[in-house]
Amino acid sequence: MKKLLIWVGLLFFCQCAPRHDVTTTEQLYEAFRQPASAYRPFVRWWWNGDKVEADELVRELRLLKEAGIGGVEINPIAFPSYCDSLGKPSLPWLSPEWIDLLKVCFDEADSLDMTCDLLVGSGWPFGAEFLNEDERAQIVVNYAEPVTGPATLTMVRDSLCARAMPQVSSPYAGNTKELMLLRLYPNPASSVDEGIDVLQHDSIFTIEIPEGDYTLAALVKINGFLEVINGAPGAAGPVLDHFNTEAVHRYLNNMSDKIENQIGPLQGRIRALFTDSMELEGANWTSDMAETFQGRYGYDITEWLPFVLFKIGSMGSALHYNPVVPVTDDFKALVERARYDFEDFKAQLMQERFTSTYLEWCHGLGVKARAQAYGRGFYPLENAMGYDIPEGESWTTNWLKHKPGEEWSEQDYRRGRAYTMVNKFVSSAAHLAGNRNVSCEEMTNTYTVFNMTLEQLKIGGDQSAISGVTHSVFHGFNYSPNLEVPFPGWVRYGAYYSENNPWWPYFKYYNDYKARLSYALQHGTYYADIAILNPENDMWSTIGMQNEPFPNTTRAKYKTLIWEAINKCGGGVDYVSENIINEGEMKRGAFCYGDRRYNTLILIDIESIHPETAEQLLRFVEAGGKLLCIDTLPYQSLGLSGDIAMKDAIVQNCFEQIRSFEDRFVLVEPPQEGFIHWYDSLMQAEQLPHYLDIETPSPFVMQNRYTTDDGSEMLFLINSHRYQSHQTKITFHRELTHRKYPWVWDLHTGERYPLTLNEDHSYDFDLGPAESVLIVFERSKPFGVRGAPTALRNSLRSVAEVPFGAPRTPMISRAGVNISTDWDIELIHARWDTVIHTHFDTLFDLKDRPETQHFAGTIVYRKPLTWDPIVSGTTLGDRREPTYASGATLLDLGLVEGVSEVFVNGQSAGVRYYGRRQYDISDLLHEGDNELEIRVTTTLGNYLKTFTKEDNPTAWIYVNHPKRDQPLQPMGMIGPVKLSIQYKEKSF
Repeated sequence: MKKLLIWVGLLFFCQCAPRHDVTTTEQLYEAFRQPASAYRPFVRWWWNGDKVEADELVRELRLLKEAGIGGVEINPIAFPSYCDSLGKPSLPWLSPEWIDLLKVCFDEADSLDMTCDLLVGSGWPFGAEFLNEDERAQIVVNYAEPVTGPATLTMVRDSLCARAMPQVSSPYAGNTKELMLLRLYPNPASSVDEGIDVLQHDSIFTIEIPEGDYTLAALVKINGFLEVINGAPGAAGPVLDHFNTEAVHRYLNNMSDKIENQIGPLQGRIRALFTDSMELEGANWTSDMAETFQGRYGYDITEWLPFVLFKIGSMGSALHYNPVVPVTDDFKALVERARYDFEDFKAQLMQERFTSTYLEWCHGLGVKARAQAYGRGFYPLENAMGYDIPEGESWTTNWLKHKPGEEWSEQDYRRGRAYTMVNKFVSSAAHLAGNRNVSCEEMTNTYTVFNMTLEQLKIGGDQSAISGVTHSVFHGFNYSPNLEVPFPGWVRYGAYYSENNPWWPYFKYYNDYKARLSYALQHGTYYADIAILNPENDMWSTIGMQNEPFPNTTRAKYKTLIWEAINKCGGGVDYVSENIINEGEMKRGAFCYGDRRYNTLILIDIESIHPETAEQLLRFVEAGGKLLCIDTLPYQSLGLSGDIAMKDAIVQNCFEQIRSFEDRFVLVEPPQEGFIHWYDSLMQAEQLPHYLDIETPSPFVMQNRYTTDDGSEMLFLINSHRYQSHQTKITFHRELTHRKYPWVWDLHTGERYPLTLNEDHSYDFDLGPAESVLIVFERSKPFGVRGAPTALRNSLRSVAEVPFGAPRTPMISRAGVNISTDWDIELIHARWDTVIHTHFDTLFDLKDRPETQHFAGTIVYRKPLTWDPIVSGTTLGDRREPTYASGATLLDLGLVEGVSEVFVNGQSAGVRYYGRRQYDISDLLHEGDNELEIRVTTTLGNYLKTFTKEDNPTAWIYVNHPKRDQPLQPMGMIGPVKLSIQYKEKSF
């Protein structure tokens, strides 16, 4: 109960949901057409080495504005060692010169109607060279070795401490070590009381081992064990102790005081202060840790740490999960209870001492708090609830390995997915707190930097949105004086968002799309009536906290597949926690938390649960709610304190009563594979809530539902497969369609078109590769809108500048004429001044021929086209097709690898950067001879493969380094290219 009371105190800042100005759907649509800059994507703006100058900062802000970017996150970071600095000096973090340049950025951004966020510190996690010893991050680690007696051992204190040092990613050289405990335990141990204290104070000492088998176990406290990763000058050095409230206060106030004393209040100059992912690599200690723990839990945690702690390596991850000190099976169960207490205590302390302090600091300055509020040592859900802008992550780093858009693994949670597992926790936290702004470090790229395409960015970005993200911060834009530095400039990470990237001129099209999507999603409330309780507490007990967003293991490795299956079968789902359940209210068949209401709760592989939670779940079922347990049934309590037998009995009694409600309780086994089919069958059999009936679910087809302030419903639907279309009938439930009118809001153009449903309120979707659609069920019928272009009325094809959707007018599409042969070619290289003229008899992938495989830039395909628009027929090569009024001539480029733009007689027919490359060219053709020109723009990666480390170390490290050696990527128009006519049937 003490823990529950503490949690209630921590929730004070998220019980009052943020107020939203009520917007009618018509007002929403008008703003959707040209969203404000705050909804446009931002970029993480790396100030490489803080080697920044005023003129270049201004130039880059204007460059970003022209590309459709709405804001920047100013992010000081260490200078890339492989880049040429040109001897430019670094400005130390918080120096007067550095702060002056902040003001330059703030002023210029304001004049451009752009937003600035500011990183706290530099690199991650934050710290600085100036930290005192008592302000540095601490860790307690264990070391153990088997010994057999009788024997006499000579111990060297420094050597013992050195052997205990974990292999962290970025160790701080100035760390200090203290031997806290040295004991002999029987092998195996059956109690903490069996230890024999052999600790001595000399630097070299001997210990006597009694007869028998023992484990010699040590606890070592390391102060300042971790250095800031990629910290810029002035904010490098040891990481801050985030468990130390006073140290946190001093660090944060030092930053804000120095800035505000020099240039005035931050309020009005920046939107938010930002904390990057808290990769604290296992930090688990502070000066008052032991006494604070004992005050809350009633026992000395240091007695248990030799058994609770695992041997750790990089990122604080356990090297293995075998006990460092071997124990009996009975004792292991108690160790797991103590491990849960310690992990839960660290999460409490992090919330109280860092998160609350950080939030108060930001709000005291009059700015918002934005953070990636996870790592290791946090509540993955609750810790994000207090932030104004909680943030997740989506990655492209291993695109070539994990292949988002090409496969969807049920064995590896990363394969096929750009979003990370933590995103669902972050977005659920926002939903529970009534927060609509869910940010994302989007498409993090430390690998395929020069091979990332706009198509891949869209696939990953759409997946991010499905995970609950409503605003994107691209990773990232490099400060790089490109007018001075050698190509490709200063590159720390990122998808090479640079004016030197061949596809940069087309970047604005994607940013327009993202702006409209962000605006729409931030003006609706995410709909979910199913809640999932994950086995986080059991995981903490057995294997401890894992590092987010990339745990090296987890409990119930299939758990991500559950929410995905619910989504793919037409439902909406949030994550919850025991704390949330215990704060909720059970009434009228639902679990209610604030404005959220869930009719179904799903427990995934949960064996251990707090008695208070078990009692709440019983109330939920008694109130008419439906409870599903997957894999197992809870049968025991958590933690070591209190009367364990009594707590276990409460849990068991509650679930015995729950099982008696046969129509409201289900215990099911998860499948070995085929989770979508399994859940679809379960959903039908148990009548689980959903609002769409998807006739043919697909791993790549996902959706989210949002409700607007005036009761309209928005549905965001995606097909994230890069190459394959998907056809399925989707039936919309009455709650979506009753007295509402379905419209397609085109995310590319800002237009809207009516969507005519079948009589059963269904629609036959033909979703192209990487296609997405926003359907809005409006409460009132808008006036003054036109239908979709005739050519596309019988399909749903989302392509830039060609809208989709529309009334279901009967159409005929004649088989296309193949025009894939005989093209005159220009190869306009991105880096060379010369243009190569050649001829392609047939189309091919440029990477497959030696003479073109290292090309980068724009490929121009040209050919003449004769057009004879007679009433009796149209000449397409040597074939004649009948033509009727309202017909449309469609050009289909087939497979294209790159950004395509079509010109007919010098006039642009539009840009496509993903999926179906189809163009309506009806209005551009004229009778007689026409000139068809197709431009395809590539990435730089294949060209950069030609560089050695000596030629260009920046290029080499991202395409040829042994750890990043990348194969040649496909390029160009591969086809087949077809011209066809689509037209209405004759009326008789």
